[in-house]
Amino acid sequence: RHTVQQTRGMATEKQLFVQMQSTKNIQKITSSMKMVSAAKLKGDENRLAAAKPFNAWTTALCGEPISMEDATFDDLPQKALLVPMTSDKGLCGGVNTFISRGVRVAVRKMQESGRECDIVVIGDKGRGQLRRLFGDKIKRTATEVVSPGTYTLAAALSAELVAAGAADYDAVVIMYNTYVNAAVYKQNYKIIKPFAGEGEDEPMMAYEFEPDTKSEVMVDLYEYLLTSQLFHSFMDGAASEQSSRMSAMENASKNAGEMIESLSLRYNRARQARITTELIEIISGASALEG
Repeated sequence: RHTVQQTRGMATEKQLFVQMQSTKNIQKITSSMKMVSAAKLKGDENRLAAAKPFNAWTTALCGEPISMEDATFDDLPQKALLVPMTSDKGLCGGVNTFISRGVRVAVRKMQESGRECDIVVIGDKGRGQLRRLFGDKIKRTATEVVSPGTYTLAAALSAELVAAGAADYDAVVIMYNTYVNAAVYKQNYKIIKPFAGEGEDEPMMAYEFEPDTKSEVMVDLYEYLLTSQLFHSFMDGAASEQSSRMSAMENASKNAGEMIESLSLRYNRARQARITTELIEIISGASALEG
């Protein structure tokens, strides 16, 4: 019986050692992921800085992006197409959760007031989180999106939105993370309404259109506007994702360090207890022989 007890103690010590080694390996991975994200963030910051002036013209047509924090979503029209922009990869803090939460709130508010909405999800993580709740509302999903995003990619996605019938909705609502600095990102949404209307509601009354008919130009301009807005949202979201991943991996490395310290303490205690027990047994055995 005594031998069984001893073996169990030995196994615990060995288990602690194995756990320590695996935690150290995880710490190495998380710290190297943090370094990679820091390097990628620099590139994403540069791309975002270039995308901002490129997309500045859209403000005159769509207005400024609106913060999702405490948003009531009363400004969304009767029938909207929600486009949440999430990432394909995880381990990046709450970037995807915040967007999914925003979509949930928007859908609930719209349903309460008798409005309709459909969803086109960009990114695998968003699809996973929203499919359980709004599987019937998701019309299309775009996953395995190539990183870093390019204008060609944004154009392909806007073509997908148009194919999903974007022009049939009163507005396309892009929901995305906006990068503030390496430690902070926020959630915004943009409302992009199609250029439709008759009489006084006719868009761009002050301009003349040649040689094409105005309706054709408006369709092309709407698709270009969607592409430009998607491109900017992509760049903003990519920078937010990397900054969030950097923070998440830094926290993970710190937590692993604390866990290693606590495991080392337990391991050393178990080792000392085993050595003490062995010494007592040797001394007891020697004194028994003398006696």
